[in-house]
Amino acid sequence: MSYFVYHTLMRRHLLTNLSCWKNSKYRKPLILSGPRQVGKTYLLKKFGQEYFSHYHYIDFEKERDLTAIFKPNLNPKRILDELSFYLKQPIDVIHDLIIFDEIQACPDALTSLKYFCEEMPTLALCAAGSLLGVHLNSGSYPVGKVDQLTLHPLSFLEFLEALGDDRALEYIQPPIDIHSSIPEIVHTHLWEQLKKFFIVGGLPEIVDYYRSNENANPTETLQDVRRKQNTLITAYYADMAKHSGKANAMHLDRIWHAVSTQLAQVQDGTSARFRFKDVVPGINRYSRLATAIDWLEGAGLIIKTYIVEKPSLPLAAFTKENIFKLYVFDIGILGAMVGIEPITIRNYNYGTYKGFFAENFVATEFINAGIKQLYSWRGKEAEIEFLRELDGQVIPVEVKSGSITQAKSLQAFSNKYQPPYAVIMSAKNLYINKIANVHYYPLYLASQVNI
Repeated sequence: MSYFVYHTLMRRHLLTNLSCWKNSKYRKPLILSGPRQVGKTYLLKKFGQEYFSHYHYIDFEKERDLTAIFKPNLNPKRILDELSFYLKQPIDVIHDLIIFDEIQACPDALTSLKYFCEEMPTLALCAAGSLLGVHLNSGSYPVGKVDQLTLHPLSFLEFLEALGDDRALEYIQPPIDIHSSIPEIVHTHLWEQLKKFFIVGGLPEIVDYYRSNENANPTETLQDVRRKQNTLITAYYADMAKHSGKANAMHLDRIWHAVSTQLAQVQDGTSARFRFKDVVPGINRYSRLATAIDWLEGAGLIIKTYIVEKPSLPLAAFTKENIFKLYVFDIGILGAMVGIEPITIRNYNYGTYKGFFAENFVATEFINAGIKQLYSWRGKEAEIEFLRELDGQVIPVEVKSGSITQAKSLQAFSNKYQPPYAVIMSAKNLYINKIANVHYYPLYLASQVNI
């Protein structure tokens, strides 16, 4: 959990989802998951302040003694009575919000959500946890008795909002479609902002520091951003050691760093499948690394994109368990892990590295837009970075880091599978080629385009 106090301008879009949850007559206890440092605690407290008479906050990692409240039984009324005594304030089950933070530290509290759902449906109860995907098991998870949301690092749109870039936001607020247009002067400005985002990324503490200091000394501020990111990387490794054991943590750290290293080895601008050989000395098979990869995915530190050979629906039916790409969950953390200097990224002068940066960025934006599982395609001599499903059709999405948008792989895919249209995301402005059936979108629109 982060103890950083975020600026009030940093409003997260997921707050709208929380509002809808509050007003739903079918509401169940809500679990908010996501990696550490993405602002789950801040968001839930903000939600409590804005939408409820009062909110009551319990941190099970900090207040370990409170786990004893759940030991005798999981009767919701008794639990609330004892929590009320501990908090020294009454709990209104109609008008108040209860927040169970770091709930993975109290498995009985997680199990109790089932009984809160069944016996106290009027109570608004939110639970949050950074490593829920790592700790959950079939015995403790209240299947069918909870609602779920996931918080990710800030999207590029949220980054602009945090910076107060209201003028640019007017031109790119969703919905973006084939009838939209972006003035060239605005496009140039947004491209410069995107390069800043490539450095800063979307972790709230880093974004807020940058927002507060960017005008003082831009170069020094970006160097400070990088130092803070490196500190967070160390903290993530400490999490691995704490929750998986020292030996396992070494494997996790090697795999996590191998993701960025393998991305950085890209020569043609398109990342390849994740290779298992030599990631951990003496291990060269997926079966021996699968648990560690699942841990990192459960912790939200990596994004897995399956590679399909046949782009037919359902895409999941044409995947293999051990053939996939891996991306880092935050573009700023990726830059820090690879060690590219902020000024190099700002000048957009880092060769083929730009290709995997652009691809990783699009992956994070798609996830932020609510895409649950990403897919890509690989043929004999061609690859497409992403496949998206829309209205029962598979749409190929090619990612380019610059303005040169020649796409032989996309042409090969289109000739073979005849999609209704294709998408190229690049440094070019928004443009729809109706003759060639190609939609050109600037990279910064990745989370807003209904492809």
